[in-house]
Amino acid sequence: MKILLVYPEFPDTFWSFKHALKFVRKKAGSPPLGLLTVAAMLPPEWETKLIDLNVTNLQTEDLIWADYVFISAMVVQRDAVSIVIAQCKQAGAKIVAGGPLFTMEHEQFPDVDHFVLNEAELTLPPFMADLANGCPQPVYTTSEFPDIRQTPAPLWHLADLKQYDTVSVQFSRGCPFNCDFCNITTLLGYRPRTKTAEQIIAELDSLYALGWRKSVFFVDDNFIGNKKQIKTELLPALIEWRKGKTGMRFSTEASINLVDDPVLLKLITQAGFDTVFVGIETPNLDSLTECSKSQNKGRDLVESVKRLQRAGLQVQGGFIVGFDNDPPSIFKLQVDFIQKSGIVTAMVGLLQAPLGTRLYERMKQQGRLVKEFSGDNVDGSTNIIPKMGLDPLREGYRKLLSKIYSPELYYDRVITFLREYHPPKIQFHPDPQYILALGRSIYQLGIRGVERVHYWRLFFWTLFHRPRLFPLAITMAIMGFHFRQVIELHVN
Repeated sequence: MKILLVYPEFPDTFWSFKHALKFVRKKAGSPPLGLLTVAAMLPPEWETKLIDLNVTNLQTEDLIWADYVFISAMVVQRDAVSIVIAQCKQAGAKIVAGGPLFTMEHEQFPDVDHFVLNEAELTLPPFMADLANGCPQPVYTTSEFPDIRQTPAPLWHLADLKQYDTVSVQFSRGCPFNCDFCNITTLLGYRPRTKTAEQIIAELDSLYALGWRKSVFFVDDNFIGNKKQIKTELLPALIEWRKGKTGMRFSTEASINLVDDPVLLKLITQAGFDTVFVGIETPNLDSLTECSKSQNKGRDLVESVKRLQRAGLQVQGGFIVGFDNDPPSIFKLQVDFIQKSGIVTAMVGLLQAPLGTRLYERMKQQGRLVKEFSGDNVDGSTNIIPKMGLDPLREGYRKLLSKIYSPELYYDRVITFLREYHPPKIQFHPDPQYILALGRSIYQLGIRGVERVHYWRLFFWTLFHRPRLFPLAITMAIMGFHFRQVIELHVN
């Protein structure tokens, strides 16, 4: 059996980093973890080939070669998926589809031959059994959640790793919180299920053996969902594993209550984590109550962020405007919070209601759903009718993004962050492309760019005040360039 694994192209979004990746001559952020994991679940005698459309093209001969084309995608890739499906149908290729997009919207894709939905550990085996017996069914789904201690390591060798800036691994699935707008618990459950520390070490060993020395992103929706296991098993294992090794910085996603556990916080940074994405959402208490963001209430959110930064973590933040309880001043409140906190990477989106969330059901009951969920966090769209009115919301949102990603405020925010940040001393593996990126940034941002005055201010401020952080400062300048390109494309 010949299986072609196809990953559709991502649009130019906040998290695509397409404009920043050009500085380091990389084509995409990371290879498709889901498809590489599914590949490891297939019989070893089957032939497999990966086509990631973010780094290469899909040719007709690839489709003719394959007995089946496996497609996985997220909601934001919906349009690209339709293009791939059309190519497959034209070539007469049979399609098997899975992943978050199809799990939520498989009825929207009538040209797909077979859907393997939810988590493949449970739905892929019956599909393969029926396939062997010549009677594969149209849809395979389940309401159960698998034990991911049985999940195999991804087949990294299928991906051309030199095309990527980072690689993803997964320790856990599920989240103990129940935020009103989030569909993670619908897809993956409330009880975090984890792999063993031995599994993660084996995955990292395989990456290290392939020569990977750069960033590794733990894609867990809440890395600290099971605090006991990561404190007593995973983090001590990672700390031990790193001894004598260079490179491999780790990043992840976690809830803000990470800051409440000093022991856990110290272990995370000792294990090599230097970046964490946190869902801040809003500084407005009534809006936090509205969306059931209980873990963010009853605390000084700015100080919580700064404590994470002082501990050695770059905090990337998620923010939302458009809650029913948002006052007219919410846009200014968000700007002030983002600037004071020094959250350089601040993803601000309009409130959207994904299918399966409590917010979706409430908006449906109130007759406030208007169109499909886009899955793009910063495209200025929403699938609900906001209480403050759509035009005021969009105008306030446009001004908010334009302001926080203006060169003046963005570079001010970088310096605010660098004043607080105290990273652990970890030896990293130098990549010549990152050294060359400095020269490219000088030309693109320091000579040609509209931000050149601010670029040079950051350049020399960092050299004189935080020289050890100079590479990070340049990286953040490059990221700011990407963010401005995306915002100009989608919002202005």
